[in-house]
Amino acid sequence: MVKLNLPAYNFKIKTVGTKQQIFDRIRRRYVTLTPEEWVRQNMITHLIEALEVPPTRLSNETTITYNGLIKRCDTVVYDENYKPLMIVEYKAPHVRLTQAVFDQIAVYNLNLQVPFLLVSNGLTHIFCKVDVANKRYLFNPDILSYSNLLATR
Repeated sequence: MVKLNLPAYNFKIKTVGTKQQIFDRIRRRYVTLTPEEWVRQNMITHLIEALEVPPTRLSNETTITYNGLIKRCDTVVYDENYKPLMIVEYKAPHVRLTQAVFDQIAVYNLNLQVPFLLVSNGLTHIFCKVDVANKRYLFNPDILSYSNLLATR
């Protein structure tokens, strides 16, 4: 897998038939190791290890309904009361983070109404706070730690 713009972490990886699988510590099972899943597992580990997000406050593949359609958020971070705090959308490293990619997470947020959004292809990370009152996004070059997310929501 490609080296990402995140610290190097160790993962449980196994081969089943001709495919590799990686252990998802949130879903507590092995999943197919795709480029997007590589980004997810690295970011999840970064959120837990470096940004101190409690693993119990993370959910992968969270189902939401929007305009009668079932959608899946890649990861949702919850606050201390299990209210959604941040949506995280992952793309494979070769996928450019375009306006269309950001629009996807913004649509998910129409349903969840979280104060923070994060989009990552593992090489580039776009993190922002949603300023609902002024109808804008406040972009930050750094992803906030869990305690700072809670303090500035």
